[in-house]
Amino acid sequence: MKHAPRHLGLVAGLLSATAMADNPVVVLETSMGDLAVELFEDKSPKTVANFLDLVDSSFYDGLIFHRVIEGFVIQAGGHTADMEYREAPRTVENESSNRVANDRYTLSMARTSDPDSAGAQFYINMSDNDSLNYRPGRPGYTVFGRVIEGMDAAHEIERTKTGARMGMRDVPVEPVVITKAYRRP
Repeated sequence: MKHAPRHLGLVAGLLSATAMADNPVVVLETSMGDLAVELFEDKSPKTVANFLDLVDSSFYDGLIFHRVIEGFVIQAGGHTADMEYREAPRTVENESSNRVANDRYTLSMARTSDPDSAGAQFYINMSDNDSLNYRPGRPGYTVFGRVIEGMDAAHEIERTKTGARMGMRDVPVEPVVITKAYRRP
């Protein structure tokens, strides 16, 4: 059996890196450090378009990480530091059938029991959460990106002290604020 020349592996790796560079990247500046997330436009196009529209309209600016569960997820996109709810302007069709797994550091849409109810709230998986994945006949939670920089900030958020506020559990005692969300040029 003949093997491909070694330089072909290098070329394939460079092409893969170029394809990754074409994906949009969003920076979330937070009160605990910055996170950069690469968005999977080819895998979850409707979800990414919705997220980018919200980023471009400054929807996330001033919102907090309102659900923090160590070893599970850190969730944001729905509440201000005063726990006022910010209504998403629309919902987006569930794209979990893309079969991208809810692995550690991936970005996914939060939703209710209605698979097509995701609007603005998202979470970062802090471990591999296989129970949130798509299964035939059972929609999962749409993965649409991954953290590429700022894992240390994600862990700082994950380890913050939480309690109950306004009837919600797992809310950071000191608000973890998204001060600004924007596309990386």
